[in-house]
Amino acid sequence: MTKKKFMCIQRSQAGECPPPSPAQMEEMYAKFHAWKDKFKDNIVDMGGKLGAGAVATSEGDTDGPFIEAKEVVGGFMIVAAENLEEAMVVVRESPGVGMPGSSVEVREIHTS
Repeated sequence: MTKKKFMCIQRSQAGECPPPSPAQMEEMYAKFHAWKDKFKDNIVDMGGKLGAGAVATSEGDTDGPFIEAKEVVGGFMIVAAENLEEAMVVVRESPGVGMPGSSVEVREIHTS
């Protein structure tokens, strides 16, 4: 069976949070690398952190993302899985989901 592709959109609550300590960073990287190794056959594109951008509408362009937003889209990745349930297993175990106030939206990418 051919695997489907899923767009995974990392979201977090808007606002500043204190930077992690060196020990916390080391622990976070260890969890991240263990997760990445476990699901290496499912991770198609690790994507990356998203910076400032703009929004295009029929009325014109505006700057974004917006400060008044309750959630911030901070990054994305693409996962290959047989179905949504398998993609959710990959995402649920990702270290980013365990951070307070964070979530990952998972959407199938239709190619036809």
